[in-house]
Amino acid sequence: MQMKRSIQVPRPIQVQRLAAFSDGEIGGNPAGVVIADALPSAAEMQAIAADVGYSETAFAAPLSDKTWRVRYFAPGMEVPFCGHATIALGAALALQYGDGEFALTLNDAAITVTGRRDGSTIAAALQSPPTSSRMAEPKLVADTLALFGYTNADLDRRIPPAIADAGARHLVLALNSRTALGAMRYDFEAGCALMQQAGLVTIILIYAESVQLFHTRNPFAAGGVYEDPATGAATAALAGYLREIGWPHGGVIDIVQGEDMGMRSRLRAEISAEPGASIRVSGTARLLPPEQQRDC
Repeated sequence: MQMKRSIQVPRPIQVQRLAAFSDGEIGGNPAGVVIADALPSAAEMQAIAADVGYSETAFAAPLSDKTWRVRYFAPGMEVPFCGHATIALGAALALQYGDGEFALTLNDAAITVTGRRDGSTIAAALQSPPTSSRMAEPKLVADTLALFGYTNADLDRRIPPAIADAGARHLVLALNSRTALGAMRYDFEAGCALMQQAGLVTIILIYAESVQLFHTRNPFAAGGVYEDPATGAATAALAGYLREIGWPHGGVIDIVQGEDMGMRSRLRAEISAEPGASIRVSGTARLLPPEQQRDC
């Protein structure tokens, strides 16, 4: 009698959906989180991230007790580090394994994230990779101003344009009015080409309401997303840059992002005095409604 061969049907991959850096029970930046015994292939992760459609999805697999291998994918590319997806991952790990600190091994860095359950929201904080910054080249600044329809008169001269990095590279442009920030518009294809050519993950546009309170917007065309409503990696990079130029931050800055998208988000960055040191970025996360949770 011929034995029948069993067919292994792959199990669907469960994607958890959380909003990171929420403002209480509202707002925040949606992120996908996949916690698996082993990471899928890069092609599978890219396909899942595209299907989820959020600005990033984090994929995590255990290396040892409380140590995780993590990769991040946007719909159009892999990114080396994503802050809001890390916050979402910290919340998901706390829900699954209990409150605590989790060590994360990224492609190019090792960081930590903590998660602590607090009713329907989860408080989370990450320690970013080391920071670095340099002044932006005049041509890149001119091209970026033209992309958004801004001029040199729109810039806040206290915070010169810069390339800032905290695990991912961003262009920082400080504007001198909240009105200019709210008017941000750009051609998506042109923005994607500019970011890819300059090696940028996002452009972070900022307005300083005070020395410790900033309003920001984050075009993310390079990753296939017009705008990100909360960006922890860019917040860490900005905080590191402010430290480098001697901004009177007092050890902490607060970020309001996503207001102009109707997705108000809150981020906090704690800044030590040591040049280039990691930035602690914290906020809350909330589970998205059950109808938005599905397998891929």
